[in-house]
Amino acid sequence: MISKNFIFSLAAVCLLGQSIFSQSSNDAPSLGLPGDNLDLYAVLDLFQKSKTIEDFEKSLNDKNSGINNLDLNLDKKVDFIKVTSKNEGSDYTFVLQDPVSKTETQDVAVILVDRDKSGKVNLQIMGDEDLYGKNYVIEPKTTSTAAITANPAYTGSDPVAKSTPAAQAVVVENVPVVQYIYSPAYVPYYPPYYYGYYPPYYVPFAAISVAVYAHHHYHHHHHYHGGHYGGGGTVIIHNKNVYNNYNINRNRSNTVITNRESGKYRTPKNSGNRQQARNLEQRSTKYNKGESSKTRKYNQSANRPAKNYSQTQRSSALKTAPHTAVKRPVRSKM
Repeated sequence: MISKNFIFSLAAVCLLGQSIFSQSSNDAPSLGLPGDNLDLYAVLDLFQKSKTIEDFEKSLNDKNSGINNLDLNLDKKVDFIKVTSKNEGSDYTFVLQDPVSKTETQDVAVILVDRDKSGKVNLQIMGDEDLYGKNYVIEPKTTSTAAITANPAYTGSDPVAKSTPAAQAVVVENVPVVQYIYSPAYVPYYPPYYYGYYPPYYVPFAAISVAVYAHHHYHHHHHYHGGHYGGGGTVIIHNKNVYNNYNINRNRSNTVITNRESGKYRTPKNSGNRQQARNLEQRSTKYNKGESSKTRKYNQSANRPAKNYSQTQRSSALKTAPHTAVKRPVRSKM
């Protein structure tokens, strides 16, 4: 006969598995780094839909777009991200920068656009190592892929464990912003903004939780290669010379480095367990301090040496001790 405990355990495992599958299917995988608050798949998608670089910057910082959730200075407000431009011939570099303070700026990511002699245009975005880790490179898929539906019951030689939606090919040359930067109408954009000075349209807004943010942007991932998942190290940098030139003048913030190393950026991988452990540790320390105080008082009284009185000292103490005389009734003689 199957015990009730076994049935309960089996049900719990099934529910846990369902919860994990639901999360992995609908949420973006976590890096455990500050970059979890700025999905570069969504950023690259927005870049391709923008008409100009200034338009891209405005949409990126718009609360309604929901793409920017970065808070590197930990003031619980989403930081303003400016986009600087630089070009060398037909090679363009667009750097996303976060003015963390009056004296520090942190590069967030860099978008590289280059065109070869045949007219083919390459488009890539690279996350900064301090925020996304090493070799975090994303690029559009240039070939279409059919949808794949998972079949958990199939156990053959090539099982499909996860459903994948169809992905349309991206013709980079037809992207509006790409056509703009290679047109005679293009004018390099140099934002005049810095920490404390922002465009009139920008109003600081509260950051949301990483889990909620990731859930809202996972659908962007189906159209791109790269990152640390869904492509891994298969994506290489097309124009290493331009990237290396950018890397020489890369901006890094000591505040960001310190916050990251001390675990102040709360992300699904590096904060939940640590915070829970910290709370338990603080609770345990508080409890132990209280117990130690009580135990110390008890031990002091329990370990206090007892006074040994001799028979003579006891008699002397009884004689010198104050007492009240008791009058006894006098019996009359018969």
